Amino acid sequence: MSDYFRLFNEIGIIGQLSRALLEARLPPGFVAAQFSVLNYLVRVRDGSTPLDIAQAFQVPKNSMTHSLHVLEREGLIEIRKNPQDGRSRLVYITDKGRMFREDVIGALAPDIARIAAAFPPDFVARLLPDLETLRKFLDADRDVAR
Repeated sequence: MSDYFRLFNEIGIIGQLSRALLEARLPPGFVAAQFSVLNYLVRVRDGSTPLDIAQAFQVPKNSMTHSLHVLEREGLIEIRKNPQDGRSRLVYITDKGRMFREDVIGALAPDIARIAAAFPPDFVARLLPDLETLRKFLDADRDVAR
C-alpha cells in the first residue's frame, strides 16, 4: 500500500472517529453535517448562498437545503433574500446558532482534554501546518481533479 493511500486512509479513519465523537456531544436530532454548516458560517463566510455552502461541502444542493431547513427551524440560522439579487438567498448564523456552536465545543472539552493529555501541544503544533497545507491543496485541486 502506498504511503499516500495510507495517509488518506488514516485521515478517513480519524474523520470518522472525530465525527462520531462530535455527534455523541450534539443534542438529539442533530448531526455533524449541521454543526459543520454553523462552523463554516463562523469560520469561513457568514452570508453565503446555499449553493456556495453546498459546493464547499461537495454535496448536492438538495442535501444542503435539508440541513439548512433543520437549522432554520431551530432558529440557528436565518435565510434572507439577497439584497443585490432578489432571486437568491443568503444564510446567516443567528446569535442562538453561535451559542449552540459554542455549547457543543464546550461539551467536547473533556474529550479534548483526554486527547491533550495523550498528545502534548508541541505534537499538535508540528502536525497542524502540514495538515493545513494538504487541506488547502485538496481544496484548490478539487475542481481540477474532476
